[in-house]
Amino acid sequence: MPNTEMIMPKMGESVAEATIIKWLKKEGDTVEADESVLEIATDKVDSEVPAPASGKILKLMFAEGETVQVGKVICLIGSESEQIVHSPQSTVTTAKQDEFQTKVISKSTQTDVASKLLTVDYGLSSRFYSPLVRNIAQKEGIAQEELDAIPGTGKEGRVTKNDILGYLPNRGKSVTSSTADVRGTSERAKIESEKQPTKSDVSHPVVSTPVAHKPAVSIGAGDEIIEMDRMRKLIAEHMVMSKHTSPHVTSYVEADVTNIVLWRNKWKDQFEKREGEKLTFTPIFIEAIAKAIKDFQMVNVSVNGTQIIVKKNINI
Repeated sequence: MPNTEMIMPKMGESVAEATIIKWLKKEGDTVEADESVLEIATDKVDSEVPAPASGKILKLMFAEGETVQVGKVICLIGSESEQIVHSPQSTVTTAKQDEFQTKVISKSTQTDVASKLLTVDYGLSSRFYSPLVRNIAQKEGIAQEELDAIPGTGKEGRVTKNDILGYLPNRGKSVTSSTADVRGTSERAKIESEKQPTKSDVSHPVVSTPVAHKPAVSIGAGDEIIEMDRMRKLIAEHMVMSKHTSPHVTSYVEADVTNIVLWRNKWKDQFEKREGEKLTFTPIFIEAIAKAIKDFQMVNVSVNGTQIIVKKNINI
């Protein structure tokens, strides 16, 4: 029975890579089809990846903490008989694995120098970078030293998407000096502290997050303290970031939706029999909003410092 290649799945439309959080199985373990083999994380979701077939784990291609491109082989699964009986086939299997690893290595050497440095240095950096941030850095040709010098506004100084996008317009002014002086982790920290005050407030609208002024939390006797999981931390971080990037304002306007209610009441029973789902007001409102955005395009924008980005597509 040929080996089964387990590949990194695509967890969303814009997700190009994922980070391996934890291997739930190790080499030599037996696994059943659809049994979870590892946990992965992206900027959008944390998930467990099931085995595509039953067998034994022959080879784990990546270690915990590594970021892997979607579609890459992350694990080899073989039949139990091949593992128990040391037949000539096992030698062929090993040779194929070695050949696969050689191809992966030779392919990586063909990439450009900047991308290769980014891949290696990110693994050695003591600072955490999300897959999205590293992907942007790689596309823009930002070296490890330069990335380490970017002030982060996320939790524990983490560089967020807004940080790196806000840094790009002023990149040419600080790349030369920062890359020339960066030598080692301690010196990078020094460069960060020296560079932060000179960064433009326009490029980094959220640098001055009042972390030091957070109100003290009262903890009483018997209160239970639960550490947030990774997803909750990301949600909390992004919600606070959105407040600093674009303060929320709500405006109320009354509208007569009598005709909508009458139309829904007329068709809801027929719709449920045909589709097996209830007809709610949500899709009606979404269609109305999408049509209104076509007439008022400045509603569908995002803010990057002092830049207004008018979106071409309407994301419902």
